[in-house]
Amino acid sequence: MNLITIDFETYYNREYSLSKMTTEEYIRSPFFEVIGVAVKVNDNPTEWASGTHEQIKAWLDTFNWEDSLGLAHNAMFDGAILNWVFDIRPKLWLDTLSMARALHGVEVGGSLKALAERHNAGVKGDEVINAIGIRRRDFSESQLAAYGDYCINDVNITHTLFNRMWVGRSFPKKEIQLIDLTLRMFTEPTLRLDKDLLAQHLSDVRLRKEKLLTDAGINKEDLMSNPKFAEVLRSFGVEPPMKESPATGQPTFAFAKNDEDFKALMEHPDERVQAAVAARIGAKSTLEETRTERFIGIAERGLMPVPLKYYAAHTGRWGGSDNLNLQNLPSRGADAGKLKKAILAPEGYKIIDADSSQIEARVLAWLAEQNDLVEAFAKKEDVYKKMASAIYGISEDQVTKEQRFVGKTTILGAGYGMGAIKFQAQLKTMGAEVDLDECRRIIQVYRDTNPQIVYLWQQAQVMLASTINNEVAPLGRKGVLTVVPKHKAIKLPSGLLMRYDELSYSETDKGLQFAYKTRKGITKIYGGKVIENVCQAIARCIISEQMLRISRKYRVVMTVHDAIACVVPQTEVVEGVAFVEECMRWTPDWAVGLPINCESGYGDSYGDC
Repeated sequence: MNLITIDFETYYNREYSLSKMTTEEYIRSPFFEVIGVAVKVNDNPTEWASGTHEQIKAWLDTFNWEDSLGLAHNAMFDGAILNWVFDIRPKLWLDTLSMARALHGVEVGGSLKALAERHNAGVKGDEVINAIGIRRRDFSESQLAAYGDYCINDVNITHTLFNRMWVGRSFPKKEIQLIDLTLRMFTEPTLRLDKDLLAQHLSDVRLRKEKLLTDAGINKEDLMSNPKFAEVLRSFGVEPPMKESPATGQPTFAFAKNDEDFKALMEHPDERVQAAVAARIGAKSTLEETRTERFIGIAERGLMPVPLKYYAAHTGRWGGSDNLNLQNLPSRGADAGKLKKAILAPEGYKIIDADSSQIEARVLAWLAEQNDLVEAFAKKEDVYKKMASAIYGISEDQVTKEQRFVGKTTILGAGYGMGAIKFQAQLKTMGAEVDLDECRRIIQVYRDTNPQIVYLWQQAQVMLASTINNEVAPLGRKGVLTVVPKHKAIKLPSGLLMRYDELSYSETDKGLQFAYKTRKGITKIYGGKVIENVCQAIARCIISEQMLRISRKYRVVMTVHDAIACVVPQTEVVEGVAFVEECMRWTPDWAVGLPINCESGYGDSYGDC
């Protein structure tokens, strides 16, 4: 099978550019124009072509794309152009940007220039800077030739990078398939958007925001400015909550909707304070408004591309991309489900959305060999009720709804070494007020009930120290994970490494404090956090393989956390649900004994599932 490396050069100016627009908006804009394109087939010399749309289309059609592998750096961009503009789709997409994140970690510089330097793959030029604001017809012959040389060089660098990352490092083949699957969610869109529903939702969001402002009796300027909002609170006799800025380390106002002290003001006895905080959250947090506007824009331009970043997180999980983070669509509150309802299946199809049930808690119990909990999951017992039974010293049939909720929060929250103070805050966030001493008791009951899980945290803490000393240490169930001290990393079942670059320690009055380096600075790490990373990474490995199995029969259109969405013909939706659930309950050979389960739903829209 041929390998075709490709790179497009396109028109841009100071306002119309990818720095100010999404990829989808840029390519679908009436201003879009291909200046030229470079193509390399296997190891043959790279060719450059420029001309009218028809001329470039005719030239591209001379290549056997349907039976070839397509390769690009940031293939989401080049792949979208190839399909949306020229109606061409290779058999499988390869992407050096995605591969780099998986191989080197999400902290790697993703630019072609940075990777070329890292791999000694050539020197990227800067001719693109001279092309700003120039249409193809306005290039001089020498300018166009220079631009062609620049594009050819980018293709050659991309080709070299791929060879270094694929041949030299034996990049896992299943991960190659996942890259292709992720890219096609964007480059080959199938989902529709309900423009009328979105327009009504946007109107509702704006009206609700205005009402909040009116009820608060303060103007928008007061709300949008941190210092002015602080004065509003002081005028009501409330000292503004503060926190340490993660960026500067200096004190700053804790006015984010997720700041605990700020959220607590929603329950202040003075109704004016409650109204001001509600208005601040409503007016300042414009995510729902801007996202709805973006959805409407996409709906006006065509089908909905799903932009997901492969290997976006340290644990390998997907993340949002292209200013459209579908990983955090609202699931609670007034806006819950509205945007999801607007995402529609293709005509004649249904969307099936299947969510892996409690997968992290199941992975944790299995990895730690906490066999009684594993068995409870396998028997489909109510593990939340069992935990509540242990917490309150009563039989399971006596557990109340409120006690079961505490048991659920404990199972899902205490598995990574959470302390009583954080546990209390988590319960409060969910509407449950529990005394701190009682929280301490509950945490201790969890640890006494699950000694193997506690031992796993301790094992991870020892592993950190051993890794710094370049010594191999065990971690969890045998044969699942491999600690690689040379790279300060843990090898996952996928074959990829989860890295803790420049892992180090310092001595404190509480013992050794470990940390590693990220682009944001130094990040603290400890045994419980390592296990959280590991469990999320293992869950991602499982979800990935399940996704590939589903894709053999049905088109996968989205993945959100531990859920997979696909589209199936409406005439075989029952068969489709059965097949998807079978795939979501399947486990790889390396995960024998891990009890996996799922929940699913289907409908005409994503919100119906």
